[in-house]
Amino acid sequence: MTGFIQTKIVFTGCVGAGKTTAITTISEKAPVSTEVKPSEASVIKRKATTTVAMDYGELSLEGGGVLYLYGTPGQRRFDFMSDILTKGALGLIVLIDNTHENPLDEMDYYLNLNYRFLLKNPAVIGITHYDETMQPSVDDYYSALAERGDPWPVIHVDARSLEDVRLLLNTLLAILEYG
Repeated sequence: MTGFIQTKIVFTGCVGAGKTTAITTISEKAPVSTEVKPSEASVIKRKATTTVAMDYGELSLEGGGVLYLYGTPGQRRFDFMSDILTKGALGLIVLIDNTHENPLDEMDYYLNLNYRFLLKNPAVIGITHYDETMQPSVDDYYSALAERGDPWPVIHVDARSLEDVRLLLNTLLAILEYG
């Protein structure tokens, strides 16, 4: 099919950051989710279910294309899924729960985990739960990124908000289109 574009975007980040919620919010089809009751004590105290393989959703693009949305598990024992899911992806959305014990370390961890992918592909950092605590601030995230030498935009978002998730995706797509 001429003009039919298929693109893949991956959502990654810590447990409870809103990856499943963001994909559910924006997907036009019922998302596929592998949510189960967590077995790790650190996860149990944060949420009732957690992703163990991936999340998947779809969003139509102008011109007949489809944006495939994948979400990685947040538990570290499933980190290997990042390499699998980013194969063939165009970009990465890193969601960080600002109420996490050390969210800047979490951002650093997920950027390091995806280092090879990010050598050739862009990312956008989405800060969730910012309404619960504004510390660290968006400026703190930019400072941490500057120390790393990473140019990625930082946006505080509510993963339940269609407009906020669209903003993340449109920012990433703009980087892909305009560099």
